[in-house]
Amino acid sequence: MAEMLQAGDPLADAVISEINELGKAAKRQLNQGLVDGLDSLDNPPPAIAAFLTQLETLPEWIDRDTVAAGDVAALSIPPLWALLTSAGFPLIHTYASPSISKLLVQTGSFTTMAPRRLAETELWRQQAVLPGGLLRGAPGYVATAQVRLLHARVRHTAMKHGWDSAEWGVPINQTDIARTWLDTNAVPYLSARKLGVVFTEEEQAQHYRYWSYLGHLLGMDERFHLAVRSDDEADALLDLLDSTIAEPDDNSRALCGAALDASVEALAAGPLSMLDRATVRDLYNGLLRHYFGDRFADALQLPPAQSAGLFPLLAMAGAQSWQLQRSTPESAALALEQFTAMNAAAAATMPEDHTAFQKNLSPEAASA
Repeated sequence: MAEMLQAGDPLADAVISEINELGKAAKRQLNQGLVDGLDSLDNPPPAIAAFLTQLETLPEWIDRDTVAAGDVAALSIPPLWALLTSAGFPLIHTYASPSISKLLVQTGSFTTMAPRRLAETELWRQQAVLPGGLLRGAPGYVATAQVRLLHARVRHTAMKHGWDSAEWGVPINQTDIARTWLDTNAVPYLSARKLGVVFTEEEQAQHYRYWSYLGHLLGMDERFHLAVRSDDEADALLDLLDSTIAEPDDNSRALCGAALDASVEALAAGPLSMLDRATVRDLYNGLLRHYFGDRFADALQLPPAQSAGLFPLLAMAGAQSWQLQRSTPESAALALEQFTAMNAAAAATMPEDHTAFQKNLSPEAASA
């Protein structure tokens, strides 16, 4: 853990230095290479060539069929339960880290941009889990590489402006990347487990193997992700990461509060529009306590939830719904087909002015 706090992502960091030096032409080559592959480039700069080579080289522990299948577990979760386990909860767990929140507060108006941040993170996840989403040139593959390079841009900018690595570790270090990886893939599934959605050992292994490959694309050290093959192992790693960070500070509470506000607003204006905002907020506070525990919620200064007694009933309903969905191979296959189509439709909805990770690689974007 001490080593990983001081480790960044040398391949991605070298790309940022290279495009800072070479400018628009290098960005154009990089963007083309992400979509069409390294072979499509004529004499690419060395850092970009090395980065694309790593992305395009399939590790020996994964096969193309597993990548092509997508994240079957994620796509199998019924939409209501997916909503109740992923609507901002992963980001709030990420923001609880004071080193991450300190960096994000320093780099821009993250508290006012919380709705956009939530939408962009969800878009990336939706693109990544679809069948074929992580194959070379597919939207999930491209978005994951773009997120990785945005991390490198933030790391470069923070170091340039005097970030104290001795106290806080390298900006967006390997431990931070591991936390983000777990928050995106494990937190929703561990939360779903508490609502009655439980996968078999084989399904868990497939899910985490798929996300190991996403971790590879994200530039994550293999020592973090290759040993994770079950919810219990993911939970143990999450506990380890949580044990090594300080308690949430004012930056953490500000970012978590903004993410909480944005999530409640989105839920109250959409899927839970039959409820008033105070009720949605109480439900959300209760879910946070249910998933992460009272100690976590108290550190973020969240009030007790009046809805706490509802969650055993939700878990019972979730378990019954999950069992009914999987009662026959035909019903399970039909649900997977329907939910995959819904995810694909959501993943095709792009912001008009592009995401932050796309803007970072725009030839017109200024270097920082």
